Amino acid sequence: MFRKRYFHILWFFGWTILGIIGWELILPRIGLRNYSKKTRPARMVRIAREFRTLAVQMGGVMIKVGQFLSSRLDILPREITNELANLQDEVAPEPFEPIRTLIESEFGIPLQEKFAYFEETPMASASIGQAYYAKLCTKDEENEPCPIVVVKVQRPQIEELVKTDLAALKIVGKWIEKYPPIKKRVNVPRLMDEFSQSLYEEMDYLNEGKNAEKFAENFKEHIEVRVPQVVWSHTTKRVLTLEDVGGIKITDYAAIEAAGIDRDEVARRLLDTYLKQIFEDGFFHADPHPGNLFVQVPAGNDGWRLTFVDFGMTGTLPERTYTGLRELLIAVGTQDSHRLIQAYEDLGILLPGADTAELERAGHRIFERFWGKSMRQMTEMHAEEAHEFVEEFGNLLYDMPFQIPENLILLGRCVSILSGICTGLNPNFNVWENISPYANSLIEAEGDSKWKVILDEVLNMLQKLLTLPAKTDSVLTEMAAGKLEVNVAALPVMMERVERSGRKTAAAVIFAAFLLAGVQLYLAGQIGLAVGLGAGAVITLLWILFGR
Repeated sequence: MFRKRYFHILWFFGWTILGIIGWELILPRIGLRNYSKKTRPARMVRIAREFRTLAVQMGGVMIKVGQFLSSRLDILPREITNELANLQDEVAPEPFEPIRTLIESEFGIPLQEKFAYFEETPMASASIGQAYYAKLCTKDEENEPCPIVVVKVQRPQIEELVKTDLAALKIVGKWIEKYPPIKKRVNVPRLMDEFSQSLYEEMDYLNEGKNAEKFAENFKEHIEVRVPQVVWSHTTKRVLTLEDVGGIKITDYAAIEAAGIDRDEVARRLLDTYLKQIFEDGFFHADPHPGNLFVQVPAGNDGWRLTFVDFGMTGTLPERTYTGLRELLIAVGTQDSHRLIQAYEDLGILLPGADTAELERAGHRIFERFWGKSMRQMTEMHAEEAHEFVEEFGNLLYDMPFQIPENLILLGRCVSILSGICTGLNPNFNVWENISPYANSLIEAEGDSKWKVILDEVLNMLQKLLTLPAKTDSVLTEMAAGKLEVNVAALPVMMERVERSGRKTAAAVIFAAFLLAGVQLYLAGQIGLAVGLGAGAVITLLWILFGR
């Protein structure tokens, strides 16, 4: 079974890659560039849909791959990421008997001795595991009602399945790494390592339990947020038992309204919760899809609570990233395009040689165009407005001077999902109005530390001024000696492209001459000469396609 699965994955990706090479590399080189470009969006959607079909059929790692790739806006076309964004981690449930066997092997005793009752039909079924309702009683609670718990159990043989899929994907990664547009943008082996690590962490239910407790500790002073407690006596690496918190699914708008809860207030609280996770805690729930978020209305008049479940996928932000994101939030909240560029640099997302002046100008125009708009208004931007922006900043968009660090990928996916949930709760949700107060509070929190920042900047400027005379003298000395050199990094590359284009244009003329002469000779009955010229045409064509 695993061998067949391995070759099925290789066949799918191999055939897809060959198709991309044909459409994106070969056709443009034989004069069909416009046709390739015109048909590209529909082609990308078709590829994404075919992958979705494969993922749903095979389950396991393939669904996780699709969800992971849906966040890679830096390396994949929008048509593919949009299609994969709707890929849900829902697959056919596993029969109960293998599940029973796994649970009993984990605890070493029969299931009925570990749980007072265990529902055999899963409440949810995902690619890595399944969740069940159960009743839990301890010897000290024999005279009390048994609490209902939720038990997550890994699918049998999931470790072997994951190992098989990752082995196949590693081969696919080596193929993809040779494709220039991808190689330029991303370190494929590192990306594979990151994906593998996050997947194995998600499969470790002991790690998930620790994540849940860490999240609960961060929100212990916030009664409006709830996290299920972990029942450690009934938890192992492959079985996780949690308090049943229940609640209304965050996308069940009718039930939320029926409970007398303002949907806009839910969206605001959700955003505020994530602002705290990202900008105060540096630790965030990275999978906020609707199945993991609930609105709970407790008994009494304590008000409703926002409930988080499933902490298998979390993100941690290192100090530099935390500082950069903090600066980014302040820049957006205060519409400061210069500070926005500084935040990019702190985050380490700018490629060497990026045109920061042009980026700052683009940021200023974006603030002018979108500030104060609701999510719905921003998505309804007219085509001519988008065209004007592309016309003005076409070179900047084409060069894409960004490289996305791996620790921001989870955050990017998280924010994308979060945006969709908030807009669903309130189509007119205004993210700017909700970010501004938080950004202002961060500015106020700077307090006396702001003077330290200013002092550091002054000292830095003084240091540069002190070294300026010596540097000026050195430059003037080199000019006088005729040794001054100016290095324009892009010039050699541009010249090489011009020369290469000239060589291939000449080769194309030779190819056409060989081909036409061969056809004429063949029609005239000169088969030998025609074959010779035909062979010359083929050799020339191969050089045009693959030569430098």
